[in-house]
Amino acid sequence: MKSLIYFKAMADSTRIRLYHILLHHEMSVNEIVGLMGMGQSRISRHLKILTDCGLLSCRRDGVWAFYSAANEGAGALVATLVESLSQGESLMEDDLARAEAIVFERRLRRQKFFDDIAPRWEHLKVDLIGDFDLNEALMADIRPCSTAVDLGCGTGALMARLSERVSQVVGVDSSSNMLKEAEKRLQALGGGFDLRLGELEHLPMGDGEADLAVISLALHHLDNPRLALNESGRVVADGGRLLVAEFGQHADESLRDRFGDRWLGFSEAELLGWIREAGFAVESTRHFAPARGPAVMICQAVKADGGKGGRPD
Repeated sequence: MKSLIYFKAMADSTRIRLYHILLHHEMSVNEIVGLMGMGQSRISRHLKILTDCGLLSCRRDGVWAFYSAANEGAGALVATLVESLSQGESLMEDDLARAEAIVFERRLRRQKFFDDIAPRWEHLKVDLIGDFDLNEALMADIRPCSTAVDLGCGTGALMARLSERVSQVVGVDSSSNMLKEAEKRLQALGGGFDLRLGELEHLPMGDGEADLAVISLALHHLDNPRLALNESGRVVADGGRLLVAEFGQHADESLRDRFGDRWLGFSEAELLGWIREAGFAVESTRHFAPARGPAVMICQAVKADGGKGGRPD
């Protein structure tokens, strides 16, 4: 009986707690071990049972493994049941509070990392991609428009280039020090710039505010790049455009420490799938092989009228 597989997998309080946590947050094994206060072998056994029956997904990224609840098929039914029955359960609420504290700490570490390196970022980029001029490659796909937003704008180098063809350029970044560096750069160019502090997964922008959104080597730093792409779908007007520059999948674990990377790049199929899910039709993908660093792809897409955008289900 197929149902027996799922009922047996969930017939344990620890596995119910794990599943409930992973419904809300993707987490590494080490994070789960710390959150639950249990040994790694015990946690790994429970994760294997839930993964083997399809209730959890395991994402391998280099030497790391990240777990999240599956949200399709039987997983969707079990998710609804667990969410409903966990309402008012103090232990489950405590688990989620600790998980959210871990996610918040991740975000603080990322902000501190970029705040610390902001004055040196332009020099550090050379260590990452050598003399490859990614902004020049992006500009080949930029068409004149009224308002563009650079999501993860850093020190504003791309914003300066975008202003050559765009009337108003908005820059969003989660690092206040990066925005200070961007302000220094852009002051000399006059008006037409708007810098905003915010997270790419929760953009400080109105619906349909931009004609063009550019995300250049920012998604691999995020906990949830899929959510960031859905947010870009929300803020880009119908008929507007999206440009995404990202690393292809690679195995350079050193980038996690040197550049604060959470994802070791993306497969083309994965990235294009998220872009389409955000309400865009993909028009082209170009591939580059810098002399230094991982391969880079630039995906160009247009938002169809009525494209959904917003947070994924």
